[in-house]
Amino acid sequence: MTEAPGVDDETLYDGKVAAEAVDTLHKLKEAGEPFFLAVGFIKPHTPFVAPKKYWDLYQPAEIELAARVTLPDGAPAFAGHGSGEIRRYTDQPNRGEIPESNRRRMKHGYFACISYVDAQIGKLLTALRAEGLEESTIVVLLSDHGYHLGEHGLWGKTTNFELDTRVPLIVRVPDMKSPGEPTRSLAELVDLYPTLSELAGLPIPQHVQGTSLAPIVASPAASPDDIAISQFPRGGNADTGGKTMGYSLRTDRWRFTEWINRESAATVACELYDHADDNAAEVESLAGSTQH
Repeated sequence: MTEAPGVDDETLYDGKVAAEAVDTLHKLKEAGEPFFLAVGFIKPHTPFVAPKKYWDLYQPAEIELAARVTLPDGAPAFAGHGSGEIRRYTDQPNRGEIPESNRRRMKHGYFACISYVDAQIGKLLTALRAEGLEESTIVVLLSDHGYHLGEHGLWGKTTNFELDTRVPLIVRVPDMKSPGEPTRSLAELVDLYPTLSELAGLPIPQHVQGTSLAPIVASPAASPDDIAISQFPRGGNADTGGKTMGYSLRTDRWRFTEWINRESAATVACELYDHADDNAAEVESLAGSTQH
């Protein structure tokens, strides 16, 4: 599931996508009309394949591996998974412990893929500037989910933990008052439609869910949303009593997840994590504690 071929960027898929997007920007500039351009890159999705020059940016021995490889104390076993996304590859064990050498190699590959796709994004931004579109174009960078790199003993996506539900999200608008300034305000991906509508001066359809993040873009200290909600299911087993849905609610400090049986609507389990103490580590669920 890892490979470091000595090839140019455009030999691989994401390099081809970037080249096509750069060409498309040129054509859009010539057309002289408003445009919406969505550019989708695969990496850093598995398999971790990127040109060797991006692997060479990192020293394997210096890569830190996850310190904790077990689920949070107090979390139900079904909150995790078997890391099937990486075990489907023939160079990984089907079950059981993943050797340290494999873990280090996979994390090395993940880093290389991030640097590879970062370079492709850079090509687009350079082209945007070269075409004279930089000061009239809104740019959004996002991902569809977070990812585990050995934390909780998990590899890949599909959990309700912080690392899986937190995604990269960068919004750049011409003439921003605070460019590059981060925010601790909460957001959901459904907020992007109303955000782009408002920033582009277009009406926001009434049926669209989400809250515009335009106030956050204007002032990173603003906070239109008090919570962010996500969900992910689990199949039925002896612990759940049937198929369940995990509903996860995040505030500025807490993450609370409730697992509900999809047939009886009964609560099967709950998790509560204090992010004032452990950031994204989530080492202990406090759902059964009386101290908070």
